[in-house]
Amino acid sequence: MLSLSPANTPASRLGADPPGRGVPERLARERADTIRALRYELAFVVPAEVGEAVQGRAILRFTLAAPQRVVLDFAQPRDQVRSVRAGDAEPPVTFGDGHLIIPAQATQAGENEIAVEFVAGDEPFNRDKEFLYTLFVPARAHRAFPCFDQPDLKARYTLSLDVPAGWETVANGAASTTESDGQRTRVRFADTQPIPTYLFAFVAGRFSVETARRNGRELRMFHRETDAAKVARNREAIFDLHAVALAWLEDYTAIPYSFDKFDFIAIPSFQFSGMEHPGAVLYDAASLLLEESATLNQMLDRANVIAHETSHMWFGDLATMRWFNDVWMKEALASLMAGKIVNPSFPQVNHDLRFLLANYPAAYQVDRTAGANPIRQPLANLDEAGQLYGAIVYQKAPIVMRQLETIVGEATFREGLREYLRTYAFGNATWLDLVRILDARTPQDIAKWSRAWIEERGRPEFTTTLHVEGGRVSRLTLNVTDPLRRGLVWPQRLRVELGYASSAREVTVTPTGTATTVRDAAGMPAPLYVLPNGGGLGYGLFVLDAASRDYLLHHIEAIADPLTRGSAWVTLWDNMLESHVASGAFLDAVVRALPAETDEQNVQRVLAYTRRAFWRHFDGEERSRRAPALEAMLRTGIDHASTSRAKSVWFSTLRDVALTPPSLAWIETLWRRDDKIAGLTFGEADEIAMALELAVRQVPAWQEILQTQHDRTQDPDRRARFVFVMPALAADPTVREQAFARLRQVENRRLEPWVLESMAYLNHPLRERHARRFIGPSLELLREIQRTGDIFFPTRWTEAALGGHRSAEAAAIVRDFLGREPQYPQRLRWTILSAADELFRFAR
Repeated sequence: MLSLSPANTPASRLGADPPGRGVPERLARERADTIRALRYELAFVVPAEVGEAVQGRAILRFTLAAPQRVVLDFAQPRDQVRSVRAGDAEPPVTFGDGHLIIPAQATQAGENEIAVEFVAGDEPFNRDKEFLYTLFVPARAHRAFPCFDQPDLKARYTLSLDVPAGWETVANGAASTTESDGQRTRVRFADTQPIPTYLFAFVAGRFSVETARRNGRELRMFHRETDAAKVARNREAIFDLHAVALAWLEDYTAIPYSFDKFDFIAIPSFQFSGMEHPGAVLYDAASLLLEESATLNQMLDRANVIAHETSHMWFGDLATMRWFNDVWMKEALASLMAGKIVNPSFPQVNHDLRFLLANYPAAYQVDRTAGANPIRQPLANLDEAGQLYGAIVYQKAPIVMRQLETIVGEATFREGLREYLRTYAFGNATWLDLVRILDARTPQDIAKWSRAWIEERGRPEFTTTLHVEGGRVSRLTLNVTDPLRRGLVWPQRLRVELGYASSAREVTVTPTGTATTVRDAAGMPAPLYVLPNGGGLGYGLFVLDAASRDYLLHHIEAIADPLTRGSAWVTLWDNMLESHVASGAFLDAVVRALPAETDEQNVQRVLAYTRRAFWRHFDGEERSRRAPALEAMLRTGIDHASTSRAKSVWFSTLRDVALTPPSLAWIETLWRRDDKIAGLTFGEADEIAMALELAVRQVPAWQEILQTQHDRTQDPDRRARFVFVMPALAADPTVREQAFARLRQVENRRLEPWVLESMAYLNHPLRERHARRFIGPSLELLREIQRTGDIFFPTRWTEAALGGHRSAEAAAIVRDFLGREPQYPQRLRWTILSAADELFRFAR
């Protein structure tokens, strides 16, 4: 019989202090120092009915140097633990703070075995009536089964699944045996290589399977897409992109792929773009299986996420961070590798421009705000690890890692990474371990460089001072300040561009203090503009002088180089947010200059800025005044675009900003299939997006549009999402309030992309006045969202709650909430401050 001691058993009886909630670093160090040769044997029985609990058994085997207490993580009520055995005995077990504590007297020096029968926690299983998938990152495995839920206790896993007949199963290891009796299917999987809990995974459900061979390796794709033509249109490209990534990484690292198989699963409405479980990579189905209307950026994004997740097989899966304070490192390296992998597959693309636009705007969107955070942060407990993720990890860190590669040289960087991977293969390492490897290979002080870029938050601010005598530059000075007044200097190389009517001159400079003379500029003709980040290499706020701002606003299209134009647009946007450029002047420049833009990446970036400015920076009256000219420009862009993907970029922006009756009527005729855009084919997802946008604008037939769209949506997963979102579009405020109220229940927040789409429509700028009542409750829910949701959910929830607001009343609600919560968790405070940044800047 299981003996469960009270949670408040005195510490003296346990032989050590109680472990505390979550996974404290102190507990993790205790376990990592003493537990060796860890193995899990796991078995799960998955019922056909979603409402019935998953039953589980876990057998943990490991060695100890001496008897000691063993603390297992299991964040479920004690009645979900059916039995615990240590060897052949049933030990007295203490249950508290989400842990099972096995006393020292129940363990021994040498081999130990602990067996637990339990009811699995449902939260990380992402269950649907027809499928489920596990998602344990960063430390959610212990919500499902008893384990040591920390990255530096890698283990081999043996898994058995008992699932409804007709379900496919996939896990880290290959299936070794399969039995079925017509009602149930039982599958046993081979042992895995050593992996941490956050990388252990399995998927089960009704999936179709595509198989291909590339370079002698079998690749399998599991999916639920019902459109056979879409699958056929995408499958070869998807397999090819994986094969290219694997071959490139094996060559770059000089280490063969280290895991036994390579399967991947396209999950409908997946929370992330991808997740790198070895042998069972998860992707968002919509980003993998593209519509015919896919844009260039969507194609690049697909190639990039495939290369990114494949890179993790080496950077993160083979060599893993010791603790999640270094999670940024694996993400930065995977992103850097992904860029290198993708480039040859898209020779027509300007990849320096791609890197600029894919990373800098998103990083700046956080780093310019009061909610900026360092790349590397202290982390006392893994229950806060999810808050480390965001644009600073995924966008700023790759920028910084590319700077590091530039400093030490590509060859030295590559050799350093090879040594790092060889040294820590199937083990764990810290950022400082890589710093030491690189420091030994270069005269540069990498540790000093790291302190400014990795350990501190925020970005530098640059201004220029130009002196001209006799029509030529006598002195150009680059001034650097630390907005947070810490006296920091961020070592980096800049390419400063001096622009002329028909040419440009670029000079390289490395700022060494608060003021640096750009010596190579002396004697050049007086420029029409100075762009401090002309080459898109530097990182910071680059404040333009008045003459340069004026020239770029009126002549940006005259710049010949696409990378420079891209950098100029990013810089103008930044200057607008800092009140150096009026929002109206920026939008006027877009309407005038964008039709002449020849690079699709720049078009898509500027149109993203346009959508954001249109809804967040202008009131309803100003939007109505500007809408006719903006919509006419977008219609012209659609007509003149030479490819379907370019037409899609222009059309999606028109769909999202349209306000005038002629534009809305035209979009409705397209949705009804009474008209077409030559060269652009709409898929089911495109038509759903049109229906939602027409409904939120309350066009006369909006209710019929929604019902018809529901009826003609063939894919069951897309239809279910559509049904979930529909109440957020209701004209009746009471229905919308009920749509928000249901989100207070955690079970209604399980499908996070559905929730976020609902929140975005509930808080749409056209509903701003009524939606103010949702701001306070949304912020009050944020702590619970952080506890119960996946890693990106708190940030995305907050952005969805605030993104449609620009009123002084809304800003006051946010400030009042923060003022009433002086002890509010710092990382969640940063989340709110970042999401509210433009609201605070433009509230009227």
